[in-house]
Amino acid sequence: MDENHAISVVENLIETSRDGQKGYQDAAEHVKRPDLKIYFNQQSFERARFAQELQAELTKFGKPDKKVAGSAGGAMRRAWIDAKVALGGGDKTILESVESGEDNAKDTYNKALTGTLPPTLTEIVRRQAASVQQAHDKVRMLRDQAKAAA
Repeated sequence: MDENHAISVVENLIETSRDGQKGYQDAAEHVKRPDLKIYFNQQSFERARFAQELQAELTKFGKPDKKVAGSAGGAMRRAWIDAKVALGGGDKTILESVESGEDNAKDTYNKALTGTLPPTLTEIVRRQAASVQQAHDKVRMLRDQAKAAA
């Protein structure tokens, strides 16, 4: 197992989790429906927990002080949501943007699982990837419902 590869994967997943945390938090601030606000806040909290769990894995690799933030791409997606909302986009528009972010997260986790990682890290990544997939599917369903209602 290549330790540098594992560190790179963990750092990338932390960045993705931070993007999800901030993206869901931003979406929760803009949606009108209370059920979406609650769900988005729950997902934001879960992604923060994912990042903390992965940060603990970096410590095991001797990188305790390495703090990873979100990506520039994630910041751009959040700015795009803000712009769409300012132009009158509603919950459906926000759901579409959240789904796009979840597509990215899903791809990042799937890519992480194609490489060789230590067994405990593989288990963490698999568990988190399954949760990301569930969130993606739920957001897609909610988006489809919002489209049908429009």
